[in-house]
Amino acid sequence: MSCKEKIRSVFQKGEGVLHLMPTWVPRGFNEPGRRLRLHPDDYYALGMDRGGICERWLGSLAKALNGPKTGETEGMSYVLEDAATKEQSLLKDYVEELGAELLGDTLMEKYGTWPAFAKLYDYDKPLFHHLHLTEERAQKIGMHGKPEAYYFPRQYNSYLGRFPLTYFGFDPSTTKEEVMECLRNYDIKDNRITELSRAYRIQLGTGWYTPAGVIHAPASVVTYEPQWNSDVNTIMENVTMGEVNPHNLLTDCAPEAEKDDLEAIFAQINWEESTRKDYKEVYFRAPKPLENTQEGLQEAWVAYANEWIAAKEVTVAPGAQVTLTDQACYCALVVQGHGTFGVFECEAPGMLRYGDISGDEYFVSEQAAKKGICIRNTSSYEPLVILQNFANNNPAVPATV
Repeated sequence: MSCKEKIRSVFQKGEGVLHLMPTWVPRGFNEPGRRLRLHPDDYYALGMDRGGICERWLGSLAKALNGPKTGETEGMSYVLEDAATKEQSLLKDYVEELGAELLGDTLMEKYGTWPAFAKLYDYDKPLFHHLHLTEERAQKIGMHGKPEAYYFPRQYNSYLGRFPLTYFGFDPSTTKEEVMECLRNYDIKDNRITELSRAYRIQLGTGWYTPAGVIHAPASVVTYEPQWNSDVNTIMENVTMGEVNPHNLLTDCAPEAEKDDLEAIFAQINWEESTRKDYKEVYFRAPKPLENTQEGLQEAWVAYANEWIAAKEVTVAPGAQVTLTDQACYCALVVQGHGTFGVFECEAPGMLRYGDISGDEYFVSEQAAKKGICIRNTSSYEPLVILQNFANNNPAVPATV
């Protein structure tokens, strides 16, 4: 059987749904929060020199930006083709072969690919004050911009880490010269850039939207992050909870001609959005429940009101069987409970070894989403909870806060 024939066979057997393998991503900074349900012995499975596994990427076609030792497909999702043999192929191959059959006409015509993904990130300490490039600036280095949304699932957050507050932007009273002084001190002393910012205590079961260009320092809380298909960062804080961030983290995502130009690096900041007085009013995201249309089914939008990405939380009551219908393709992650998802058995993992098959991650084609996925909660006691992340082609996503 050729690769193309196998792809179409797997797609047909799954009735338009693909079963994905877990994609674990190490980072050379911070330290793992150890809440990703990975076996305690496997957080350094890629080698001590690569750092701990702090992230799991979901429905990803993106390669991680992890330095010179990054694997060729690091960060990229694989489709499980045979559970008995663990045979698998890149999700990217399925997207390229199936095209609109998988993604629908709108995404294929506009982007020619699946342009988004999601992740769970899990750091015991807070992350550094940093920003993600806008599309315009990212294109200068051959990448895409990275707007992103956050949702804080209760199921992964029995422990909130060492600093459950997120800094967003700068206090509106901050001057550009104060920020420039922090950049000039990056290699000299602790620049304490978060002294110019404002922090918000994280509320589980809620979220935020963060536009590209807005500087932020995320909390030590496990975060479900739907985002655009990219991994570009500029880190402007040089010491984070005692850990020194090397100079290259400030300049890695600058064009060669701008790496020594602090004015150009400063210009990556979206100043207007980073200093707006009504930041919480505009970018905080409380869940938006949908009207209940089936017994045992509850749905709520948890990422919405932006032009890039969206996410929904779905809860199926114990013993219930429902049909989940959506207007666009998506990646689904089971975060609690067990049951069936279309033709697949599904379950939230208790503990996974590195390389294990999980039953919690699926990519649903647009056609299958519109037809509806039959979901059955086979537990008598526990709800089945699923997170879905979409790109920007679902007309049902709320447009306003």
